Amino acid sequence: MSTWLMILFRSSVLFLLVFFFIRLLGKKHPAKVTPFRFVNYAVIAVIAGLVATNIIRNFMLGLVALSVWLVLPFVFDYLEMRSKMVHDVLEGKETVLIKEGKIMEENLKSVRLTGEELLKDLRMKDVFSVADVEFAVLETNGDLNVMLKSDRLPITPHDLEWQVMPQTEPQTVILDGNILQNPLTELGLNSDWLQTQLVKAGVSLDNVFLGQVNSVNELYLDLFADAIKLNNPSVRQSLYATLEKAQADLYKFSLETENENAKWMFEENAAKLQKALDGLRPHLLR
Repeated sequence: MSTWLMILFRSSVLFLLVFFFIRLLGKKHPAKVTPFRFVNYAVIAVIAGLVATNIIRNFMLGLVALSVWLVLPFVFDYLEMRSKMVHDVLEGKETVLIKEGKIMEENLKSVRLTGEELLKDLRMKDVFSVADVEFAVLETNGDLNVMLKSDRLPITPHDLEWQVMPQTEPQTVILDGNILQNPLTELGLNSDWLQTQLVKAGVSLDNVFLGQVNSVNELYLDLFADAIKLNNPSVRQSLYATLEKAQADLYKFSLETENENAKWMFEENAAKLQKALDGLRPHLLR
């Protein structure tokens, strides 16, 4: 067999073998793997390259060496699930860098991290002041996780005791000017509804690069012609604005009228509508 055919054959076999085992190893992003995983992937790549290019001439011995590095991770994964001690040995342990708002200098030295590198990692988490941090831990894959102090945390609907409706992922119904029927069907919609929304927006289907529908059937459009500006109005925001204007009008009428009965009626209904707006705000203004 000629050399180029041998290399083609070896490369094809190794590609399929490595592809199969890498898929079985999981979907961990290369930038997020632990040092053990990184070395494992690197050695697999080196052995596969040496065998494919015939530097390791004995194909079967090359496969044996490659199989060791492909099979052992599965064995170690099984042992890690059975024993925390094995997990800590292979994957390492997380390191606390900030505790109760104070930087743990000794722990910084143990992971060979400088103060400037710590500040850089905090900035990557959108934290620019160490005084805002309650707790920070360096994970085994090198990622820094941060917990802010309670008075620095963003306010959530839970903090305001608002009951908000659950959200589901938006469905892509238009891509590259083509209607995707399956997502429309899952939403209980059809092409006629979509065409009606496009007419309301004043755009044609062939000018739409992306169209997505959220859980309340609001359509977001992105056009090929970037010069055309779309408001992509929210039905919920429009409804809230209409109710808010009605409430303001009722209050205005109460101030303008000289009839005491009418004034009382306008004020009472304005108060009722304001109460309704307070209840609807977390649902409509999202």
